[in-house]
Amino acid sequence: MCRKNNRNALTNRVEQRLSENTDFRIAEAYKNIRTGLFFSLSTGNQKSIVFSSAEPNTGKSTTCSNLAIAMAQTGARVLLMDADLRRPVQSNIFGVKNTTGLSELLSGLANINDVIYPNVFPKLDLITSGPIPPNPSELLGSENTDRLLHSLAEHYDYIFIDTPPINVVSDALLFSQKTAGTILVARQKQTTYRELEKAIESVRTVESTILGVILTDVKEAEKPYGYSYRYKNYEEYV
Repeated sequence: MCRKNNRNALTNRVEQRLSENTDFRIAEAYKNIRTGLFFSLSTGNQKSIVFSSAEPNTGKSTTCSNLAIAMAQTGARVLLMDADLRRPVQSNIFGVKNTTGLSELLSGLANINDVIYPNVFPKLDLITSGPIPPNPSELLGSENTDRLLHSLAEHYDYIFIDTPPINVVSDALLFSQKTAGTILVARQKQTTYRELEKAIESVRTVESTILGVILTDVKEAEKPYGYSYRYKNYEEYV
């Protein structure tokens, strides 16, 4: 199933991918969150996790990729899937091409061997989004998605699924019921309580589980939350 590879609150360096040069406090923050995930998932059979946010630009995708790396560091077999078929970024984070990927796989235009980048980090494989389709919600809500998740679960210990913001489009909710639950990523001084509560309520409406909320861009000398926020680049998601 592959092709050839061509602080607890996170700081404002969250945009950087984990590596041996990552600040110790940031690396430990991801490890602490990883430990929480182990406990949250230990009692269930489902090991797929949705990552989303209330609004854009929270550090969601980088947080998702870094937690996938942190999980792979334990020796677990991990797959990271870029299911943001509107503004995908995982190919940029890992420096791979996005010529084919999830969109073509779900459309029947590619097979699983065509779309997996193996070992973008040891024990971590990646499925990029592929070309942006005209019907992202329809693709993600199809039976092909159910079959894909079932098949992947036979090969991986954990599946991390990067999805668009919940308050902007409903794509993340299409995965929520099919997985162990959802992790929401919020940014200090950007995400408001009202926006976060709306996203949480949306997840609960589809009878799914909130596994936790991760706060990014935290500056320890300042109080969390504060400024109201208006959506930016909303059109890029619709």
